[in-house]
Amino acid sequence: MHIKPSTDSLTLYGETFASRLMLGTARYPSPSVLEAAVRSAKPAMLTASLRRQTANPNDSGEGETGNRFWDMLRQLQVPVLPNTAGCHSVQEVITTAQMAREVFATPWIKLELIGDDYTLQPDTLNLVEAADWLIKNGFKVLPYCTEDLVLCRRLVDVGCQAVMPWAAPIGTGKGPTNPYGLRVLRERLDVPMIVDAGLGRPSHACQVMEWGFDGVLLNTAVALAQDPVVMAGAFAAATQAGRDAFRSGAMTEQDAAQPSTPVLGTPFWHHA
Repeated sequence: MHIKPSTDSLTLYGETFASRLMLGTARYPSPSVLEAAVRSAKPAMLTASLRRQTANPNDSGEGETGNRFWDMLRQLQVPVLPNTAGCHSVQEVITTAQMAREVFATPWIKLELIGDDYTLQPDTLNLVEAADWLIKNGFKVLPYCTEDLVLCRRLVDVGCQAVMPWAAPIGTGKGPTNPYGLRVLRERLDVPMIVDAGLGRPSHACQVMEWGFDGVLLNTAVALAQDPVVMAGAFAAATQAGRDAFRSGAMTEQDAAQPSTPVLGTPFWHHA
């Protein structure tokens, strides 16, 4: 059966989003550049840290901690996905998530529980416990995790309706460092999966979308580009292209050359 490429929507926890790209809001040169990048990419959600919200609430200048930053996010009318960035214990996660739900007036939370400060690798031993508590207390949890199949299965078992495995450590831009692990994860679990962290180029986003992942979350790759606005649009286009390619069904790889033009019945000339 032929499946036409389309801009099919992404559904998470029963809510539908037109885009399969999510953007972070940190490290941009200025709020105005961030605003232009968001308008270029048209993301499904924007991640934001509670720490930034409370860092300097009276600053009305151009700095990213100022009120202007939050006014701009409200004007963009893109749903905000609060995160628990910087948390190193389950109790820190719980406290931060509860505060974020009140400050941002949303049950959505990107669960980050860091186990190693050097690689910023998720704490795989305690992540499930944190997710379990949040789910039971009414949060819509998107857990940042590794590509570990057993971990992701346990996150689903406690009620996470989507998982967010990394491609590589946060901010490295290396792209998928364990393609086998990511592809096995995609094959074995039947829930939405958003590749979060480590993507550096639009081709990386296209690649994981071709593998069947449901979305990507980016920050550094766009924010630190020489032209973040153009790069944001490039990632949006690459994400959709990868999705269309996955749904269209790629050809089977062949070991030998296969002629694209039939040779049966064509004349054969001998050259002197």
